[in-house]
Amino acid sequence: MRKKVVFITGASGEVGHALIEHLAAQGNVDLLTMDLRPLPPNIKKHVVEHVEGNLLDKILLARIVTQYEIDAIFHLAALLSTSSEFTPAIAHEVNVEGTRGLLQLAAEQSQWRNKPIQFIFPSSIAVYGMPQIAHSKGLYQRVREWEWNQPRTMYGCNKLYCEMLGNYFTHHYRQLAAESPVSVDFRSVRFPGLISAVTVPTGGTSDYAPEMLHAAAQGKPYGCFVREDARIPFMAMPDAAHALLQLANAPQENLTQTVYNVRAFSLTAGEIRERVLNAFPDVEITYDVHEKRQAIIDSWPGDLDDSSARQDWGWKPQYDADRSFDEYLIPNISKRYAN
Repeated sequence: MRKKVVFITGASGEVGHALIEHLAAQGNVDLLTMDLRPLPPNIKKHVVEHVEGNLLDKILLARIVTQYEIDAIFHLAALLSTSSEFTPAIAHEVNVEGTRGLLQLAAEQSQWRNKPIQFIFPSSIAVYGMPQIAHSKGLYQRVREWEWNQPRTMYGCNKLYCEMLGNYFTHHYRQLAAESPVSVDFRSVRFPGLISAVTVPTGGTSDYAPEMLHAAAQGKPYGCFVREDARIPFMAMPDAAHALLQLANAPQENLTQTVYNVRAFSLTAGEIRERVLNAFPDVEITYDVHEKRQAIIDSWPGDLDDSSARQDWGWKPQYDADRSFDEYLIPNISKRYAN
């Protein structure tokens, strides 16, 4: 008999680490994970099996289906924003085709089990593309889910299309078939910039915030690649895992949409620099602006409207800016480099 599992792709990444720890703490679920990279021993101990392999490997996915009965999928695997700009074709393959294949797998599992398989998908602030006019962020304060969906990066395009694919598989999959199939239960959160104290930054456009912290904790100088006034919303990594699990646990009848904004706090690069220097006063943090990355940040909202998430499933961040820096980020990153 196949073992029932929750399947997590991209498990070795920043969100994967936090999610696995949160799920393991619940103690009532078996985890199957997948990534191109191995899991660290402190995380691997929480999973039934970790599969090192490519999400696009259909034979590997077929093997997984023969061995395991999948209760839910947390699809975290992706090629991130800055990396995607250097290899847009590969980004499309990984981010879009990988997601489509998993949605197809979830649809087949839903049919076989005669109940919707939950598919939890982390989307991104990169789906937005603000107008290229002066002070646009001042004109449009907190952006709602359906506003300015005009991404200017391959990563943003990928994420927006995958949201649409998820909505299709949930509401319209095989709509012309003689007998309507059981649909997928697709749920997505659009994350702001995420900051982790546990893992190092891996190429995201918002990574100037964690890069600044990690460099300062090591006593290294840092040249911030965006302007001092650059503002976007952020969230501490524990809240990211919390949001995914809270949405996953929400009754389906309470949900009025498939995609939800979430946010915790909004800071400029200068405000982040000030907080970092308060903790590490001897380090040098300057501005070495990368105009193309700055242009991407300029196209993202200064903040997000998460009122739908708050209303439909009770979303509320546990870490505001003060708690994120004072209790989570600075103590844990300092400890990481203490020796």
